[in-house]
Amino acid sequence: MTLPYERYHAVTRTEQFLKELCDPKKTPRVPKDIRQQAYHCLHHYPSKQNMDVAATLSPTVFETNDPIDKLTLLILDYEEGRK
Repeated sequence: MTLPYERYHAVTRTEQFLKELCDPKKTPRVPKDIRQQAYHCLHHYPSKQNMDVAATLSPTVFETNDPIDKLTLLILDYEEGRK
């Protein structure tokens, strides 16, 4: 089961990864065509601001904060495993 905060962080981490792929100083041995593909993926990729709006409008899909209570997360994982 993927939780809303996990989806949010997956999208924002993917944006950072694609940006690093575009930067030859951070990723020096990446082929040019891969850099171009990363650049094109970023063209319409949702920004952090877009993701914050999405989290506000659809909190069941995206959530900006990690759960405060780790016990709750453990219980959710356990219940998902029982299904």
